[in-house]
Amino acid sequence: MTTINNKIWSLSFIFVVISNALVFMIFEMLLPTLPLFVTSLGGGASQVGLVTGIFMLSAILTRPFAGMLATKFDKKILLILGILIIALSTGAYYLSSNISTLLLIRLVHGAGFGLVTTYFATIAAEIIPKDRRGEGIGYFGVGETVAISVGPMIGIMTLELYDFQRLFFGGMAVLLLSVIMAVFIKRAPEGKELDKQVSGKFKLLEKRVLFPALLIFLIGIAAGGIMSFFSLYAIERDFTQVGLFFLLIAAASFIIRLLSGKLFDKYGPSVILIPGSVLSIVGLIILYIAVNDSMFLIAAIFYGFGFGAIFPAVQTWCMNLVEEHEHEGAMASFFNFFDLGIGGGSFILGLVATVTSYQTVYLVASIVYGMVLVIYVAYVVVKGKPNKHHGKSVQVDNQAI
Repeated sequence: MTTINNKIWSLSFIFVVISNALVFMIFEMLLPTLPLFVTSLGGGASQVGLVTGIFMLSAILTRPFAGMLATKFDKKILLILGILIIALSTGAYYLSSNISTLLLIRLVHGAGFGLVTTYFATIAAEIIPKDRRGEGIGYFGVGETVAISVGPMIGIMTLELYDFQRLFFGGMAVLLLSVIMAVFIKRAPEGKELDKQVSGKFKLLEKRVLFPALLIFLIGIAAGGIMSFFSLYAIERDFTQVGLFFLLIAAASFIIRLLSGKLFDKYGPSVILIPGSVLSIVGLIILYIAVNDSMFLIAAIFYGFGFGAIFPAVQTWCMNLVEEHEHEGAMASFFNFFDLGIGGGSFILGLVATVTSYQTVYLVASIVYGMVLVIYVAYVVVKGKPNKHHGKSVQVDNQAI
């Protein structure tokens, strides 16, 4: 895409980063608190799982329609509509008087989230100069990283100080602020022209991003173990600094994203995925053998560096594998495979924990990252080094990958 200049930090990009971060902050705020609301309505463990699962299913089924909708309506309008759906759904949770009503609202909420996550990423890619896309997507993800680190803490603190009414209505107010920021986003003129080139067909899977999507699926499996079982593992191992553990993951991810994007733009995926996988494996192994608080915190730093570098790199790689007007399909496949990995990983690793222990979960997660490393290296050897801009294979010469 032709850009007027090579600058990343335009006012529109800043609005995209902050608006997206606010959406993720409220999403993360609800993760530890919504199960408590389910129990207050008389639900049990199975209902908590259903409330989580139906949200994920709705988001996954909605994303493939993102590209088709973008041919009929302006992508910015669709983004604003999606955030409004999320905002109203968040406020509507308080009106739920039973589990059935809550499930219906979660279904609507998930659909809005599926559209918003797709359009935010693709609009950000439009604004970012193409030859700095890896760097720009890394910066774009920094907002998410900060939001993910503070969201759960805000949710818990709100409930401790107030009640569910202020939790949900407060979340809705923040999301309405996100809507206002989205209104001021200016799309690149070329982006609107590219929308006209989209086929408008329903596409469940963008086949050209299948390989990096497979990698993010495996990474999602390992991430599911971290998110779902760490608090219980910490209790099992007498580790008390759970909040600091997740804060260090976020801080390490934040720092590495400031550097990894530039490396991706200059050298391509290999320089990120190979060391990133190694760092994640080291972090998970330290987590597996940890016997004191210091080892847990060191593990968080290693894992944060690895995951923080890999996630935006694979996301950018998926975009580079398709034409400019096909980003919706690429992002829909990317996020769906990641969400499926988290959901499947939580289920599979839950079975592992049941049969063995929570400690074994992190050994298995390290093996999953080992699979990511082996599969990617095998791909590079067989196909050649992925081109840093277009993701297409080129012959590997005598230069080291």
